[in-house]
Amino acid sequence: MDGILPLWKPKGMTSHDCVFKIRKMLRMKKVGHTGTLDPDVTGVLPICLGKATKIAEYITNAGKEYVGEVTLGFSTTTEDASGEVVQEKQVTRDINRQEIIDVLNSLQGEIQQTPPMYSAVKVNGKRLYEYARKGIEVERPSRWVHIYEIELLDEREVFTGENISFSFRVKCGKGTYIRTLAVTMGELLGYPAHMSALTRISSGSFSEKECVTFSDIEKGLEDHQFEHFIQPLDRGLSHLPKMVINDTLAEKVLNGAVLPKDDFWTYGEQEVAVIYQNQVIAIYKIHPEKPYLIKPVKVLNG
Repeated sequence: MDGILPLWKPKGMTSHDCVFKIRKMLRMKKVGHTGTLDPDVTGVLPICLGKATKIAEYITNAGKEYVGEVTLGFSTTTEDASGEVVQEKQVTRDINRQEIIDVLNSLQGEIQQTPPMYSAVKVNGKRLYEYARKGIEVERPSRWVHIYEIELLDEREVFTGENISFSFRVKCGKGTYIRTLAVTMGELLGYPAHMSALTRISSGSFSEKECVTFSDIEKGLEDHQFEHFIQPLDRGLSHLPKMVINDTLAEKVLNGAVLPKDDFWTYGEQEVAVIYQNQVIAIYKIHPEKPYLIKPVKVLNG
């Protein structure tokens, strides 16, 4: 069974929990997820089955879209609603709509983030959350992330109250921490803040409307209709440029051959999905040491 199962991750489960459960339900070992979602977060979690596990990183690295909620007035250890309160500051003024929109606009494009202590980023061979659970604070490497789109979803003109909350939608690149983004929004508005709710509405080319729940999977297995839920492996690579090849070249590609770049390569430094008989059979890129050649990154149907 090879392909991608677009799962709607329920609240209360880790991404690994979802993989473990699907392995048991399908009685297969080769199952992997495509980007960690915190237990409190619901949403789109593409699950790779069989050969599709080879391309999990491509879905993980593709853009994602979220709908979240920020609450001003206090921050937490985890930067979301599950953590302990670390700083409080009562909101003592009205905040107008344009002020929030200006803050969101300032966060569009390339921004620098420092991963939260409660995250899976590794420092000196250990996950940050392992240090955090022991109360150890370590220096965290900052990194640049890309915010493609961000907008305010709340329609109010004026926001009032001791703890103001508002909803937003964000489309972002790989490695973005929405929790940290929520904290930054608060800082720019002059208040400690945390992410009080989050849903991932798309991951790569997979959207909410095509996702299935665990109940759907159970019923599909009972009715022998489960295969209808599985999307082809190619869907996980839909964001890559495509190169269609003929029979002669296909044999070499399937054997993982390094090929002369010649005149047919017009893709620059990008990785390219190689198509034969309407299927992706490999991913190629320019050879790092020999720029006159192209080499396989992955062979998918060898």
